[in-house]
Amino acid sequence: MKAEELEGWAHEISRPEARAELERLLADERFRATERSRSILRYITNQQFAGCADGVKAYSIAIDVLGRQSSFDPSLDPIVRIELSRLRSSLSQYYEAFAEEGGVTVQLPRGRYIAVFTRSTGDLPHTGDGEHSAPPSAVAAEQAPSMVVLGAPARSAPTWLLATLAMVIVAAVAGGVAVFASRPVTTGKPTVAVTLTAVDEGLREEASVTRDMLLTALTQFQTLTVSQTHRNKRPLAAVLRPAKSNAYAIDMKYYGDGDDRSIWWQIVDTATGDLLKSGLERVDTSGKAPTAVRDELVAQLARRFAATRGVINNIEAHDAAEDSLGNACVLRAEYELDDGRAAGVARTINCLERTIAANRYDADATAALAMLLAGQAEAADESTMARALELANRAVHLAPLSDSAYVALMLAQFYGGRIDAALAAGNRALALSPNNPDVAAKLGLVLFSLGYFDAGVSLARDAQRSVDVVPRDAVLVLALDAYRQKDWSEASLLAEQVTDRTFLINALRVAALGQLGSNEAGQGLAELRKLTPEFETTFRQKMTQQRYQSALSASIEDGLVKAGARFKIEGLATAF
Repeated sequence: MKAEELEGWAHEISRPEARAELERLLADERFRATERSRSILRYITNQQFAGCADGVKAYSIAIDVLGRQSSFDPSLDPIVRIELSRLRSSLSQYYEAFAEEGGVTVQLPRGRYIAVFTRSTGDLPHTGDGEHSAPPSAVAAEQAPSMVVLGAPARSAPTWLLATLAMVIVAAVAGGVAVFASRPVTTGKPTVAVTLTAVDEGLREEASVTRDMLLTALTQFQTLTVSQTHRNKRPLAAVLRPAKSNAYAIDMKYYGDGDDRSIWWQIVDTATGDLLKSGLERVDTSGKAPTAVRDELVAQLARRFAATRGVINNIEAHDAAEDSLGNACVLRAEYELDDGRAAGVARTINCLERTIAANRYDADATAALAMLLAGQAEAADESTMARALELANRAVHLAPLSDSAYVALMLAQFYGGRIDAALAAGNRALALSPNNPDVAAKLGLVLFSLGYFDAGVSLARDAQRSVDVVPRDAVLVLALDAYRQKDWSEASLLAEQVTDRTFLINALRVAALGQLGSNEAGQGLAELRKLTPEFETTFRQKMTQQRYQSALSASIEDGLVKAGARFKIEGLATAF
């Protein structure tokens, strides 16, 4: 039986032809679709071939293909719409490039989850989510077992009806624009293009190897999207990403002068051409193997560019609108972990929750939320810590090569008492991104808390190298170690450098002043009581919750007593 022709491009397609085209398409390496998209396409077409002429439902795709729970609600979770949009785009791009005139094509018109098999005439309609969507009448019910029916003939409408429809469309578009304009911006990771040229021809090979190593190091951070081309030359698919992302050019020059190797660098905003920052990294090569020199240069550069508090992410964090979702929330989470102010943490948690609600496959936001929740260990209830662990495990599942996912897992397991698993997760994070100072600092604090003092201090010192801002956890480890070694002045100085106002930092400051017999100890104690009125009855519990060694806790308590704190007599501790 023959399908009715629709604007010259819908023709009779038999069931065997439709099946053959589906199998040919899925086997073609030029069809750039994910495995998930391919599975969805096969599922939809198989259901049609089995007699489901009206198409399948979003719920069925979510349950049968995407593995969602039976509680899935398509009005709350847009994953099916997102995946179908990607699949339509892949089909459109494929057939625009490779369709043969007279050959069978597969289209997925908007509005229904049904495949339309047509015969190409060299002028394929666009069925994506852009401005040229398929005609509304392009999908109709299947009329015969041997046919995939494509549509019904269009009928002319009265002029008054067309005018009314036009007014409705204009009103809908205007309303849509207003709604869209009021939505918060979803930010993506910044994109960078890296160039490194040797000033001396004899250094060109060294420069080339160093650039390759730097690209690897930058991708290990996973805070940037590394591109081989500038923004105006990027593929259309990259330019049309829904998240707003900024692009930067990192231009470098490689110098060799005697025993020195140095790299001059500058970072340029590709949209404006503005020079944002420049600098020079230098390494003394004397007594070092060439590989060691390159490793040192690469580590310095990667930290400058890609660390959370590196040049680019610092710009991203401060320039993003306050209500931005996506990557802006992830960056703010790291800052809030350092600051520790309850109001800021609550706002960022809300920001991350909204980001995940919009895209539950955002591994970075999932990991950041897990870290924030786990970071509230001293005040969190069991359900909060359980959710932190659940989120961390999900982040690892979504992004098994993400250092931040494993850091989140380490913290959730550590504060949940699963020490061995936490250390394994921390070591995995460090292996995935050995140059990331935040990973070294957080693992260092975990190790130090457990009594592995030398290992913790070593990682904290490593986290200090070649960074504009030393991670808070690294400074905290060094302050605690100075206190442990009874270097009260150094402990007080370092504690003052930590920006957050959490209980432990304030207690450490007061304890160091108490050990010094400083006149400022009393004032510090008054501020501590104002911040945490019940601390004299909850101190030991708080230190236990954060897994600090009893001897270190006792020494800090001793310093607080000398500052004027009143603990129970049986709880008084002696110093080291």
